[in-house]
Order: sequence, then structure tokens, then C-alpha cells
Amino acid sequence: MSAQAVLLPVFVLIGLAFALLLGMATMRTETLKSGETPIKDIALGQSNWPLRTTQIGNCFSNQFEVPVLFYVLIALALPLRHADLVIVVLSWVFVITRFVHAGIFVTSNNVPQRGLVWFAGVLVLLAMWIYFALRILLV
Repeated sequence: MSAQAVLLPVFVLIGLAFALLLGMATMRTETLKSGETPIKDIALGQSNWPLRTTQIGNCFSNQFEVPVLFYVLIALALPLRHADLVIVVLSWVFVITRFVHAGIFVTSNNVPQRGLVWFAGVLVLLAMWIYFALRILLV
């Protein structure tokens, strides 16, 4: 597979993280400017942001948990030339689960539904790692 085909899902997922970052920064700035959140209440990293701001901030933070395993896999698979069609298709499935997860997180925040989508993404990522490991070990 071409590097572009392998990296496109990575770029899309990075785009999601940046969109959430910008949304979080905008909301935090607005709550500070309006006085809804006094600076002294968050100056030392306290979790005193309004609920909606916290919700988006937590969704942003979540982009650096399970997705890190995805980034590592692609960073290994690409230079080792083990990023094939299966990896690319599963990458897109994983990225879709991340977008659905984030969509639920920042809207209804239905935890059982969000958890189910999160788990589906984890299973896809696990399948990717098993596939990658077998391709490396069985060559």
C-alpha cells in the first residue's frame, strides 16, 4: 500500500484531535472571559470547568489513550512494509469508531452507548495488532 493510503486515516484522526482541542480551547476561553470560571479556580489544574467544557476536554484527552496504540502500530507497520490493505481497512474502521465515540461523547454522552463504541474500536485495534504481529512473526 502507498504511504498516503496508510497515513490518511492517521491524518483524519489527528484532525479529530485538533478539532476537539480547538473546541475545548474556545469553550475554556469563553468561560474565562465571561467570568463563569474564575482563573483562580483553574490556575493549578483544578477541574473546575463547567460541565460542557469538561465534557469536550475529556473527549480531547481521550484521543491520547487508546489511539496511541493505533499510532504506534502504523509507525511500525509503515517502515517495516507490513501496512497492507487489511491494515488500511481496519484503520478506517478504527477511525470511524473514534469519530462515533467522540460524537457521542460531546453530544448525548450516553455512557453505555459510548462504551460500546469504544469497545468496538478496541476490538478492531486488537485485531490490527494481532494481524500485524502474526505477519511479523510468521515470515
